[in-house]
Amino acid sequence: MSSAKPIALKTVAIVGKYLAEGIAESLSEIAEFLDKRGHTVIFESETAQNIALDGVTAMTVDQIGRHADVAIVLGGDGTMLGIARQLAQYKVPLIGINQGRLGFMTDISQDRMIPVLSDMLDGKVESEQRSLLEGVVERDQAKIFHAQAFNDVVVARGVGSGMVELRVEVDGHFMYNQRSDGLIVATPTGSTAYALSAGGPILHPSLQGICLAPIAPHALSNRPIVVPDSSQIVIEIIGGRDVSVNFDMQSLASLLHHDRIVVQRSKHTITFLHPQGWSYYDTLRRKLHWNEHLSIDGHSK
Repeated sequence: MSSAKPIALKTVAIVGKYLAEGIAESLSEIAEFLDKRGHTVIFESETAQNIALDGVTAMTVDQIGRHADVAIVLGGDGTMLGIARQLAQYKVPLIGINQGRLGFMTDISQDRMIPVLSDMLDGKVESEQRSLLEGVVERDQAKIFHAQAFNDVVVARGVGSGMVELRVEVDGHFMYNQRSDGLIVATPTGSTAYALSAGGPILHPSLQGICLAPIAPHALSNRPIVVPDSSQIVIEIIGGRDVSVNFDMQSLASLLHHDRIVVQRSKHTITFLHPQGWSYYDTLRRKLHWNEHLSIDGHSK
């Protein structure tokens, strides 16, 4: 969805990748640009502390969620992943500036960030929403862990151990017992992360689905499947040693047999703001190195 007039983004939060080379200068440049435009500028507290900027207003992520109209994230997809998950409950839209190679989520190049930000704040912007997953780990009917995931929930065997055996139910219906190195439950955003490496399909972010992709399954017939994002997925640990579950970067190790991981779509969503004319297909082509043009004889130009 594109906007035709300036968007009301009075208070702007800035989040940066910690200790990245040259990031202080870029963050200062963004802050100065926003200040000259009349925006109230706040820095995420750890960003301000790690880059040693003086005279700035610093806030925690929770404070940013309550006060900011938008957050500009300078770093890579990993930086965006962490802050997006934390800000999801506050519905703060995010703008991603990549400090290195352009990412799936941080799609504005650092060398063009000021003119692009200027256009976006003037209303030349595309808006899209992304879904998250939430899950709990149950042991003896008690909840022992709870987390959200923007990319995926991964159940995996321990390093050096044999295969894990999992029992999977969807909406109370038994789907399969699976022997494998693990199972990835991915959002459409996460379909281009670990799930893609495991042979899963690419899901457009606007699709309302959840992908289940096995990791090196024992049976070749055990293929990825996409289920409605209204589904509740239950993964029970039947066998295996040193099994862990990972919600993006949040891990719980040493799961026990008969522990259950219950995964479903989160009630929260994340809004990304992109430059006008942004296309998800352009992002895929760039990141996955798909040939843009083919000549008549089939060779890339």
